[in-house]
Amino acid sequence: MSFARTFLPSPSLTNNLSVKFTVKCQSVDGISGRSEIRLGLPSKGRLASETLDLFKLPNLEVWFQRPKDIVQKLVSGDLDLGIVGLDTLSEYGQGNEDLILVHDALAYGDCRLSLAIPNNGIFENINSVKELAQMPQWTAEKPLRVATGFTYLGPKFLKDNGLQHVAFSTADGALEAAPAMGIADAIVDLVSSGTTLKENNLKEIEGGVLLESQAVMVASKKSLVQRKGLLDITHEILERFEAHLRALDQFTVVANMRGNSAEEVAERILSQPSLSGLQGPTISPVFRKVGGVVTPDYYAIVICVPKKKLYKSVQQLRAIGGSGVLVSPLTYIFDEETPRWRELLSKLGL
Repeated sequence: MSFARTFLPSPSLTNNLSVKFTVKCQSVDGISGRSEIRLGLPSKGRLASETLDLFKLPNLEVWFQRPKDIVQKLVSGDLDLGIVGLDTLSEYGQGNEDLILVHDALAYGDCRLSLAIPNNGIFENINSVKELAQMPQWTAEKPLRVATGFTYLGPKFLKDNGLQHVAFSTADGALEAAPAMGIADAIVDLVSSGTTLKENNLKEIEGGVLLESQAVMVASKKSLVQRKGLLDITHEILERFEAHLRALDQFTVVANMRGNSAEEVAERILSQPSLSGLQGPTISPVFRKVGGVVTPDYYAIVICVPKKKLYKSVQQLRAIGGSGVLVSPLTYIFDEETPRWRELLSKLGL
């Protein structure tokens, strides 16, 4: 039995991108039961429209799911590709060998999974996990009480760090208040800036970071090997991601400059530290008709400049005779084939 429900994603997901998606609930069909390639994206959180554009490919279905469901459906074969936080992959994937990282750093969703304890009371002078483990207060009768939503990573981490007497309470949402309410001694939770911890009189301690997390792209190894066309689509998405990330905060700067030759103009440009571009400036003649004669007494300069150096680069161009400066943001910078693709093929034995 199956049913389908059509909906429009919220603006926070699509950044006002007008796209209609269909959500289907059905029995598990596995790899052999369908021809479409499925990509799972988190149903909460912000995805810019240009990011969604990366996935507009033939025969690719985009499914918005809860992050933990993305991991579980990759394992079951209902999804082929997914984007989740490394924390979610580690918690729900639990080392499953069929889950393979395609891209390990998508440059958003940065956070860390960390152990936090109160600043005062019996914890006032506790500044490391080692010191926490050595506290005499924790016994079989009175264990350290830890509130967390990470019921796999949390216990594993504390056991590996010598804390034998620990009682975990499962919780989602705002865990920071648990110690103040007296229902936990410590928490294991995601931390971004640390401001919320400070507001709740909590502190991170040395050795207490379970993992550093950001958005990653993950695939089913079985699907990559068995599903027709998936490897090609994965390659294209990977190339698009790499090119898009390479282009973040990069701008194309175009200007005109008078000169006697391209070489002479290049000498002037390369004398300025902010005008070297990716491999160097692109210089081409600008032909004008003066007194009935066509002459290339101007040259067009094209360079790539990072955002933080943009204004300085414009100033340097002006200083050496540049005029009519045009600036536009870059969407993609395709370079040589990404090493991540070669690494993926190696993992697959291809």
